[in-house]
Amino acid sequence: MDMDRYLLMFAPLILFLLVLAVWLLMRRTMRTRIEMDRQLRKDSEINEWLVVFGWTDKIIYVPTVVLSLLFFALSFVPRMPMGTLGAVWLAVFLVNFVIEEYQIGVKELIILVLAGVGLFVWLDLVGLLDEITKTLGGIDARMSGFAYLAFALIFLFAIGVSWIRGLFNYVAITQNYVKIQKGPTESGQQISRGEYSTVIDTADILERMLGFGKIGINFRDTSIQPISMLVWGIGRKSRRLESIRGAITIDNRELPEPDSQ
Repeated sequence: MDMDRYLLMFAPLILFLLVLAVWLLMRRTMRTRIEMDRQLRKDSEINEWLVVFGWTDKIIYVPTVVLSLLFFALSFVPRMPMGTLGAVWLAVFLVNFVIEEYQIGVKELIILVLAGVGLFVWLDLVGLLDEITKTLGGIDARMSGFAYLAFALIFLFAIGVSWIRGLFNYVAITQNYVKIQKGPTESGQQISRGEYSTVIDTADILERMLGFGKIGINFRDTSIQPISMLVWGIGRKSRRLESIRGAITIDNRELPEPDSQ
């Protein structure tokens, strides 16, 4: 019985030591995106590069995670209206769900806003707006503080796993090639610049407002599956990618032949 208790007490330490031992054994063969970025920075022949990986779609729930942690802290405040906090949390969660589940462009957003305004005007004209407002105001979505913490930890775990996976599964784009890295060792594929094209997708306006967008890579060789990555900081990364494209265009431009005398 005492042995089981000691094992439970030292389980986190044992797990940490195992992870440390694996890292020490494989650190010479690991090729993380951080090391790749450092390697490209030191390469004097490469002026422009971009190393990116794909986040999980659950990264869109960062506002819900932040709100969950805040409400967990507020749950310890005496006389805090937990029912109202739950209703607010549910509204934010549903907005995050819509952003993740559906692609909403500018046209769709304008239609939704106009439809919502029209609905409110119609409800006011028929005298139902006050009743619906009172009903919604009386919603009591009460949850315990630890429920907020549980939701936050679940989303943080999914986000953390995708970040760790992105250390070993990433794409490095340069003026000369694109390197597709899969796994923690040297396994990967390098494709020359003329054999692929890139696409920037920021059609989802709500997703873009949160700073996210998609970078896609298509290949001439149809046996290679196209790549689509949800990236954060899409504005800065798209400008970097456009700069790389510009360098490729200049390099591929045919120089005029000298005039013969």
